[in-house]
This record gives sequence, structure tokens and C-alpha cells, in this order.
Amino acid sequence: MMIDYTNLLEISTKRIRNTKENFVRSIDKKINWNSRLIGIKGARGCGKTTLLLQHLKNNHIDLVSTGKALFVSLDNIWFAKNSLLDLADSFTKNGGKILYLDEVHKYENWPIYIKNIYDDYPELQVVFTGSSLLQILDARADLSRRPVMYKMQGLSFREYLTIKTGNDFQKLPLEEILMNHTKYAFDICNKIKPFEHFNEYLKTGYYPFFMEGLDTYYMRLEETVNMILEMELPLLRKIDIAYVPKIKKLLAVIAESSPFMLNTSKISGAMELNRTTLLSYLKSLTDAKLIESLFKDLKGVSSLQKPDKIFLENTNLMYLYQGKNVDEGNVRETFLLNQLDYNQTVEFSEVSDFFVNDKYTIECGGKSKTGEQIKTLENAFVAADGIEIGSGSKIPLWLFGFLY
Repeated sequence: MMIDYTNLLEISTKRIRNTKENFVRSIDKKINWNSRLIGIKGARGCGKTTLLLQHLKNNHIDLVSTGKALFVSLDNIWFAKNSLLDLADSFTKNGGKILYLDEVHKYENWPIYIKNIYDDYPELQVVFTGSSLLQILDARADLSRRPVMYKMQGLSFREYLTIKTGNDFQKLPLEEILMNHTKYAFDICNKIKPFEHFNEYLKTGYYPFFMEGLDTYYMRLEETVNMILEMELPLLRKIDIAYVPKIKKLLAVIAESSPFMLNTSKISGAMELNRTTLLSYLKSLTDAKLIESLFKDLKGVSSLQKPDKIFLENTNLMYLYQGKNVDEGNVRETFLLNQLDYNQTVEFSEVSDFFVNDKYTIECGGKSKTGEQIKTLENAFVAADGIEIGSGSKIPLWLFGFLY
């Protein structure tokens, strides 16, 4: 039976046509948009919805105009009386080719529906977005082998500079930064002054909604955090809403002294949680992209293993929780870990700040930081704040913001 989805088409067309296209995230070029089923995971507020709308506007406006490309948010009230499978069926019968589904985690049993659409409508391309807490390994759906999955996080310093200055700087592989940093830093500094923008980025530049106004930025960021804690964790981790205040308290404790060395017995006692529950909460906060957990050996990490060090996920969260009381050294480490961790493996190190890709030792510090404590190690580098251009193994900290 054909169903009426005219209202969804009207909303889709309006949103796509009203989407600004002056800046497109670099992940747009990384995604293989020709795949039949694409999934994009990311924390709330990182720009997933805008990415889909921009891609439709820039690449499929002809299909949008003829009703053959459709963007739908799965929290739309239309789905209170209609099913996603019925939409896919009617849309395909009307010549639909491209179906973009936003916020799939808000649709009950979504993996089963996505699997059925993929199997039953081979002529239809489906792209879906969801929370960073999204789990596609569902035994009932067996969806795990079908989608090409991508992860998305907040803006890199490079992307932030593109927005602020209009310069489209290239991404730099880690090895290029480590080995040829002087050349790249010199070229970049010929175009812009990084420190005119770096502190702003650390405070209010990670989430794309900074473009909508800085006066409400932290209010929106706090709302984003609360939505993750109060809605996404109970929905996607089945955490009883009654325990959310304890998770909020745990996050606040971490924020007060981030980076945080976890004393499980002390924190468990203070928060009246057993060790297993505490570690499960930390795992959920990590998956939610509110904290970053660092381990000595990622290969042997279990889901309930104690982290060796805990950071807030990005520096903007540090300023949200600590205001002017942030520790400058901790901000540097948090920035470096955040930019490295997106495409690298980063582990806790006993002798430095980070051990990266099973090969590189990186120590973080101010402009006077030396490599004395790592001088006997191979492939050891210092990421130094406060310098525009480095030399030898001493690299400007800001340059690591060009990794993605």
C-alpha cells in the first residue's frame, strides 16, 4: 500500500535548499558516497546533519527537485503513525533513488529496518547518521557486515582556520608533520598567524555551532552534554535515568582534574558505585565522546578495564566545566590527544605523554620544553606550545591540528 509522505518531501526540500555551503567538512571527501549503505557516527553537535544536507545540495539537487532524493530525520512525528519500511517502499515505487536518514538511534529497532531496506530495495542508496554511542552489532539484525561506517568528530584546528580565514589548508599525515614540520609551519605562517586563532579554537572552536554566535556557545554546549547524558545514554546504553545524576557527578569529578588518574576504590566509595558499574560508566562516557580514556596497551584492553589516564574529550569541554581555572598544561595535552586520536592509535606512556602508532613518543609542553626526558628514545618528539616554527624534534603544538 502506498503511503503519503508529501510532508516529508516538503521538509526535506526546504532544509536542503536553505543549507549553507560556504564550508564543507573534510570528511565529505573521505566518504565513498557511491556505496549502497553508508553509516556516519559522531557525537551530538559535531555536524553530521549539516554534512548530509550539504552533500545532497551540492551533488544531487536534481534528484532533490524531482523527489528522488529524500532527507528524513527519524525523530519526525510522521513516524508515530508510519513505519520506516513503508516509507522506503513507497519512496522506491515513486522512483526514489537516495534516502538519507538522520538520527537513526531515535527509531526503535532501527538495525532491523535498515537491514530489510538494504536487502529488499537494492536500487536504493541509504545513508544514515547516529550517535557516537551507536552499536550496529545487533544479533537480530546482523547489520554489521553491510554498511561502510565512518566516524566524525568536532572541527580540527585546520578546519577552524578554513572557516575563520578562508584559507583551504591541506591535511597533513602524522609522518609528514614529524619529519617535515619546519617546512609546513613556515608555509602556513606565511599565510596566517596561528596564534591569532589558536586560543579561540581551544575555547570555542571545536563544535561547528560556534558559527551561530559565541554569546550562546557554552549554553548550547551544556545543552548538548545534557542531551547526551539524559537521553542518549539511557536510550542506547539502557542506563536507568535515575542513575544519570551519578554519571553527571562522575563527569564533573573528571573535569575538575583532567587529565585524571583514576583511583577506582576512592571514586567508587565517594560515589557509592561498585567497581564494575564505575568502569561501565566510564566506557559509556568514552563512547559518548565526552571523555577520552588512555590505556597502556590497547591490544589487551577489555571493556571493563581501568583506564590509566582520563581526559575530557576536547578543550572546549574543559572551558565549559572549569572556566578561567583551566590548567594550561592540561589544555595542551587534551588538544594534542584529541587531534591525534581521530586517525591514530594513542596509548599511555610511562616516560612521556603519549605513545602513538606503536612507534612515536610525543611529549607535550610550553615553548621552553626540552626533550631531556625522552632524549634516549628513538622516534621521540616534543609538541611545544607558544612557537610558530620548530626545529629538529621540537614541533609546534598547533601544527598537530592539521591531521584531519
